[in-house]
Order: sequence, then structure tokens, then C-alpha cells
Amino acid sequence: VQLQAFGGGLVQSGGSLRLSCAASGPSLDYKFGIGWFRQAPGKEREGVSCIHRTDGSTAYADSVKGRFTISRDNPKNTVYLQMDSLKPEDTAVYRCAAGLSSGLHVSLYGYWGQGTQVTVSS
Repeated sequence: VQLQAFGGGLVQSGGSLRLSCAASGPSLDYKFGIGWFRQAPGKEREGVSCIHRTDGSTAYADSVKGRFTISRDNPKNTVYLQMDSLKPEDTAVYRCAAGLSSGLHVSLYGYWGQGTQVTVSS
């Protein structure tokens, strides 16, 4: 499966962005869990959110709970990350990943898309 993340950009603090993770190849439906990760300069990659491949259950990092929402559109083979109330500390390169399991650990994912830059100005 090939993944591509897009939708990043420059936004002011308190603003919103919606990231999309589009998959090509095998359908994501019931096959892959999807995770969103981010990495800021000089920092380790951080798991942001994930959605389970079958039951659609979700998980979020504490730093984004209540502000970010992950969802999937199976017919479009796309997973979204709605980001609201953005803060400067959300600035990072965001990447999506697919795996047979789901969670916020990098090691759970075998397929990675290229990243999209999110910059939040204060």
C-alpha cells in the first residue's frame, strides 16, 4: 500500500487544518490500521492519533486530545486528521502510516507516506 499525506500549511494559533492520508493499492478497509505521526526539528517522532482497522476505535496522544479528530472514509480509501485549536507546539512534519495493528508506536507500522508540513504561528 502506498500512502500520501497532504493538507498541511501555515495557520495562525487557534486555527484549523484537515490533513488527508490517501492510499493507493490495497484497500484500507478492514485491512490496515492507520496512524498519524509528527516530528518537529530536533525531536523524536511522536504518535498523534490512530484508528483501528476493523472496529474504527481511535486513540490520541494526550497533547492533542479534544483538539484533533481522526476519521476514515473507506470508499475513498482516505483517512483524515481534523486539527482544531492549533498551537505553535503542533508545528511539525506530519506523516501517516499503515499497519496490521494500530496504536501510537512507530514500530506497529510498516508502510509510511511522505510528510506534510504544518506550521502554526503565534
